[in-house]
Amino acid sequence: MRIPGQRIKRTRLIQTEKYVVAVEVEMVIPVDDPSEPCYEAETVQFLREIKEHAERGDVAWLTKKGKVYAAVEAA
Repeated sequence: MRIPGQRIKRTRLIQTEKYVVAVEVEMVIPVDDPSEPCYEAETVQFLREIKEHAERGDVAWLTKKGKVYAAVEAA
């Protein structure tokens, strides 16, 4: 279901122990409550998928969706 309102693009960072993934998502500024942008259900599901793939270490899939940064252990 689409929420009526203005659509804006934002970069979100999804962090796991080994990776941080930067993805661009669409947020909606609802007509009924323009005080804060919100996510639609599809976007929330997409962010969950990103986190699940990052936890599994599926770098090939993640690089198709956004920028992937790997954690480096301190010496």
